[in-house]
Parts: sequence; C-alpha cells; structure tokens
Amino acid sequence: MSAVPALHGDAAALLTVSRGLAVLRAFRSDGTPVSNTELARRTGLPKATVSRLTSTLLQLGFIRRVPGGREFELTAGAYGMGHALVAASELVRTAEPVMQTLADRLQASVALAMPDGLDMLYVAYRAGYGVATLRLGRGTVLPMATTAIGHAYLGGLDEPERRRQLDRLTTVAGDDAQAIARGIARSLADLAAQGACTVLGGYQRDVGATAVPLRVGRRAVLMGMSCGKASLQIDVELDARVVVPAIKDAAVELQERLAPLDGLL
Repeated sequence: MSAVPALHGDAAALLTVSRGLAVLRAFRSDGTPVSNTELARRTGLPKATVSRLTSTLLQLGFIRRVPGGREFELTAGAYGMGHALVAASELVRTAEPVMQTLADRLQASVALAMPDGLDMLYVAYRAGYGVATLRLGRGTVLPMATTAIGHAYLGGLDEPERRRQLDRLTTVAGDDAQAIARGIARSLADLAAQGACTVLGGYQRDVGATAVPLRVGRRAVLMGMSCGKASLQIDVELDARVVVPAIKDAAVELQERLAPLDGLL
C-alpha cells in the first residue's frame, strides 16, 4: 500500500485554513458552548485535529474557553467578521425590506436561508412588531431534514440532486430516518400542489412555519424563505388562503429585485 503524499506549502496552508473555518462554522448562533468532542462530531474531523485547531483559534482570539470548563464559545472577533460581511451584503440590504413588509403583514418572522451541509443557514431575518423570535436571527442554523425552510430548499433541487441529498439526510438520521423521509415526502407533495409547504413542530414543538424555494441572483442560486411564529397553531385552511399566497408573492418580488446580483454575500 502506497503512503498518502504529504501536503506542502500552499496546499497544506489551504487545508489548515479550510479546517479552521469548518470549526468556526460548527458553532451555533444560540451561543451554546461546545467541546472538542462535539466539534469533531459536527465537522467530521479527527478529535486530535480539532484540538490543535481550537488551540490555534484560542491564541488568535476567535474563541475563548468557558470559565471553569473545557468547552469553547465564539468571541466578538469571530462575530465581527460575520457582521461586517452582512453589513456589506447587497443581498441582505435588498431582501430585508421585502421580508419586513411580509413579517408586518402576517405578524410573523420571516427568514431567508441557504444550505450549509445538511443544515440551513439564515442569511437574513426580520420579525413583525411584538413577534416572539425564539432567539432566531441572522446566522441561525436549523436542520434541513425537519424544517419547512429545509424542505422548501429540497423541493427546489433537481431530481438527481434531491435524491442524493435525501440519501445523506436519512443516512445520518439513524432511527428517525423513516419519520424524516415521510415528513419530507409530505412537504414535497405540498410544494408540487401549491408551491409552498408547512411544517408543524419540526424544529420546536408548537411552532409552525410555511416556506417556499426561490432562486437568487444571476446564477439562480437556490435558497429557501420561511414565515412562522412561536406557539403557532396553524389553521390549515387559513394558511392556504392567506399565508401561502403572501409568501409566494414575496418570493416572486425578491427574485425580481435580486436578479441582477452577481454574488450572494
């Protein structure tokens, strides 16, 4: 068996940077501290590699150790990079006024998300006045497999890529694979029938959301947009009559406004 060739120079540096970014991306927006073991699980990297990377990120000031524990949390330095990127984002500046109008009209929260592995990453978020937000916002990461916004994204994929993504989702789901597959199938049927899907209790019990897929920019990048509320008991007939047309109209407007964009963020 031949040995794997060692990486040198730019290739080794690129691999290290890539792995370091993967570790930073593995932290969640809720601010919950994370251990090396959990970071290894989320990134798929060996724990020894993760330990070296967190040691470096500590020295650089992007993460800090939780007092009295062995877990880590992001520092303002790491958050600052993300906020600077969002502040300069033409996508966010263009999308959020449309999203705010929809949020105010439906007294709900509205999110725009793109895929991040097997999750969905919120890149823009607005809430109607007085709406409970469940501590969600820009940078929130939610599971693709169990959320309306994730199902909407899956519905927008072409059939071969959708099958591949479904295989990945069910493979990692373990004992929940059949339930997840059934939930996604229901959403795909709704998307085919009415152009939107609704998921109740997918991420958190007693929370409902309706979502649609949309294509963004000149490269027609697939994203998802959702509309939901905390402690929402959705009236299915009302949802079909009011929420679905409203979010579909907002998606069309967003696609038109964002069509000239060359990039996303």
